[in-house]
Parts: sequence; C-alpha cells; structure tokens
Amino acid sequence: MKPYLRAQMERFTLRLAELEFLLSREDIMKDMAQFLVLSREHTEVAAVASRWVRYQQREADLAGAQEMLSDPDMAEMANEEIASASTELTQLENELQRMLLPKDPDDVRNAFMEIRAGTGGDESTLFAGDLLRMYTRYCDRKGWKVEVVSESPSELGGYKEVVVRIEGPSVYGALKFESGGHRVQRVPVTETQGRIHTSACTVAVLSEPDEQEAIKINPSDLRIDTYRASGAGGQHINKTDSAVRITHIPTGIVAECQDGRSQHSNKAQALKVLTARIHEKDRSERAAKDAAERKSLIGSGDRSDRIRTYNFPQGRLTDHRINLTLYKLLTIMEGDLDDVVDALQAYEAAEQLAALELSLNR
Repeated sequence: MKPYLRAQMERFTLRLAELEFLLSREDIMKDMAQFLVLSREHTEVAAVASRWVRYQQREADLAGAQEMLSDPDMAEMANEEIASASTELTQLENELQRMLLPKDPDDVRNAFMEIRAGTGGDESTLFAGDLLRMYTRYCDRKGWKVEVVSESPSELGGYKEVVVRIEGPSVYGALKFESGGHRVQRVPVTETQGRIHTSACTVAVLSEPDEQEAIKINPSDLRIDTYRASGAGGQHINKTDSAVRITHIPTGIVAECQDGRSQHSNKAQALKVLTARIHEKDRSERAAKDAAERKSLIGSGDRSDRIRTYNFPQGRLTDHRINLTLYKLLTIMEGDLDDVVDALQAYEAAEQLAALELSLNR
C-alpha cells in the first residue's frame, strides 16, 4: 500500500474513536443538529475503517502464507492463499483510494431539474416531455419523490419548459452530470415523409441549498410579482393571482412557481428555486476558476455543451464526454439510467484519483 494511503488509514482509525466518544456524550446527544452532523461523518468514517480492517486481515494472511512456502507439504496451499490475498489486497487498496477522494458536499442534497426545449420546434418540446418521463421513471426506480414546480406545456403534449424538484438521498450526486445539451435524432410524429430530424433540449440540475443558505438572500434584493396561474392553451387553473415570480435584482436571476395551491406555497417554492440558481451560479464561477488548474470533462454544468445524443433509428445513446455508447436506448428512455450514471461517476472518480496522484508526485 502507498505510504500516503496507509497514513490516511491511521488518521481515519483515530477519527473513528474520537467520533464514537463524541456521540456518547450527553451534551452532543441533546444538540440534534450537531448529533446529525457527527452521525453522518461517523457513517462515512466507519465504512472506510471497516475496509481498512479487512485490508489488514488479508495483509496478515499474505504474510502467513509466504512463511508456509518453505514447507513442501504446504507450498501448494500457500501459493493459492498468496494469489487470493494479493488479488483482494489490490481491490481493497483501489476501493480505499476511491473512498478517500474529496466528496462534493452538495452530492447528498435534493435537486431541482430544469428541462427546456431548444432547436427543433414542436419536436423539441416533445423531446423535453420524453426526457421528463425518463427522469421521472428513473427517480421512481430509486424511490425518489418528484414534484412539478413550474411548467409551460406545448400544444402537442410536450413542454417548452418544465422545472421539477427531486427529493431523496444523494439525488444531486447522481443527476448532476445531466446538465448540458441533449440532442435527439428521430422521425418526428409531425413528419409526413419519414425523414430523420435532429432536435435539442437543455437540462440543468441544481442542488437544493439548505435552509441556512436560503436566508442569506437580502429581501431588499428581491422583486416579487404575482400573476394568475395558467395551464396549456391559456386555461386558468384558478381565478386568483396565486402564481409567483421572484427576481434577484443584483444578478437578474428569475424563478417562478405556479403549481402550488396558494400564493404562500408558490412563493416559498420559488424562493428555493431562486436560491438554487444563485448557488449554481456561484458554483459555476468557482468551477471555471478550478478548470484553469485541472481541466475536467465532467461537472462543469455548461448548458451550451452537447453532452449526449439519443439516436432512435439506431437504438443508440452516446455520451460524448466519456465516449460511452449504449445500444439500449428504449430501456434507457424507460428510466434505466444506471449504466449511464455509474459510468459518469466512475469517470469522475478516475479523474480525481489521477489529479490526486499527480499532486502527490510533485
């Protein structure tokens, strides 16, 4: 095992003992906020520590097997144990390295997803609807809750724009790579001559800030407008001005909500979306600065990038950032996104690991 990794393991062992002591104290147990923070850290540290214990066990097994090599009667058994222990030690070391990679604190948060039709006219709005359905089904598979915040339906049944809130464990960490341009190639339902058209949508995934961050916005920086909520074709959902639009004057960022039953609930939801967009703006600016030091194909959230192509005639999905091609488009559109999400997360981990080893070798 690399020396820096062994040193990290020793620190994790000490931190685990410290956390177990803190969590046993009565004053900590009475402070629920502090208790939850320490409990989450304990869960993460304990997971690393358990793998480290297993590594040490297999290290001892390997040493014992090597000592048995001198006994001719035990040599065959020893060689088998050496091979088995060596293989598992390599796997455990790689696993521990991945577990020690810096984590995005926002990965555990809920998220807002914004889907907007782009080039392609009516076909683009239909594709926006297909993307919403795909993500909704994926969320259903994961046991996450999806609620519509605002929508602008098209006449054909798709969306010009739709914003949803997704609630569940580690939602943002799984969906953050979906931000960007999504291109579709297929024969539209409106096409009478069977020609393949290319259309596009943009997707933006924003982490939902916690309540403490939400109150940092100065109320004097907000302009709040109310209007009558409406659905497809201009039909009024209700006869009161319950829909809310909030503008953050310093940045010009706007958020609106019309799906709630009251102006109060719409205002609260719109404020959450606004806070998330401001938070994402800050994140993007930080990412742009970091990119000067370490270029990354993932996590930039650049919505102008074409990140993925959905080719229906060939049944093919291609993610251009990692050169991933899957010939299972129909099942993916039904919400089977695990292969895509796993590949993107694995690529990010590999990039982080390469950057870590480069910094250690300087």
